[in-house]
Amino acid sequence: MSKVTVAATQMACSWDREANMARAEKLIREAAARGANVILIQELFETPYFCKDHSTQHFELAKPLEGHPAVERFRELARELEVVLPVSVFEHSSNVFYNSMVMVDADGAVLGSYRKSHIPEGPGYHEKFYFSPGDTGFKVFDTKFAKLGVAICWDQWFPETARCMALMGAEILLYPTAIGSEPQDASLDSSAHWQRTMQGHAAANVMPLVASNRIGTETGDKYTMTFYGSSFIASATGEKIAEADRSSESVITATFDLDAVRRYRQAWGVFRDRRPDLYYPILSLDGRG
Repeated sequence: MSKVTVAATQMACSWDREANMARAEKLIREAAARGANVILIQELFETPYFCKDHSTQHFELAKPLEGHPAVERFRELARELEVVLPVSVFEHSSNVFYNSMVMVDADGAVLGSYRKSHIPEGPGYHEKFYFSPGDTGFKVFDTKFAKLGVAICWDQWFPETARCMALMGAEILLYPTAIGSEPQDASLDSSAHWQRTMQGHAAANVMPLVASNRIGTETGDKYTMTFYGSSFIASATGEKIAEADRSSESVITATFDLDAVRRYRQAWGVFRDRRPDLYYPILSLDGRG
C-alpha cells in the first residue's frame, strides 16, 4: 500500500484510568473516521505524567505486558477499525520497570515492543527514578500499512535514534511524547526547539514523522507542569504539514505516498553517501571512539 494516512492525537489526562482510555479511544475512532491508517497516541496516556515526583506509590501503576489492560483494549479496537496503534505503557517486568511501547497491527496482532532507550532526569522529569534504560535496542515494525520506527519522548532529541531506525528500514518515524513547562524556569519554552529537532530528523532521513504530545496542567507533590501540546506531522523534507494547538484536545492527519517518498529519498543520496568508517567518535560518550 503506497498511500498511508497517519494521525496524531493529543489530550489531557486525569487519575481516572478508565476515563483516559475512553478519551483515547474516542480520538482514535475520530482519526479512523477521517481515514487514518496509523494513529499515534501520546506517551503514558493512561495516567497523568507521574514522573513529576519521586513517589514509590507510582510503581503500582505499572503492569506486565502480557495481558496488559490497555494493550488488550486497544488490540480489540485496532482489529475493529483496521488501524495500526502504537500503545505506550508503564511496564513491570520482574524487578524492573520500563517506559514501553507495544506495536499493535491492524488485525489486532502484537508485533512486539520497544523499551525507551534514553531516560531523562531533571526538575519535574524524574524518569530515572522509575524506568530502567531500555534493553530492546531500536525497533522497526513491519505493519500492514508501513514499516514504522517508534521511539519515546526523550529519545526524540537524539539524531542517532532516528538514523538507526531509518537504517533499519523505517518508512515513517513516530514519537509519543510528554513534554511541557520547565518547573525550574517558567520563562523557558522548548516547544519550538522540540519541533525543530524532530523536523531535522525527518529532513535528514528523508521520511515523514509524527509526534503526539499531551495537553493540560498537572499538579504533583512538588511541581506543577503545563504540557504544551503542539503535536505535529512533518513531511519527508521536514516541513510541518499538520499541527495541533497548545491546549485543545485534537486529532490531526496527513497522507503520504510512501513510494514517492522512497524514490525521493533514494535520489537524494544521503544514505548512498554515508561514511560509517568515519563515525567512530559517536561510539563513545566523549568522542574518542
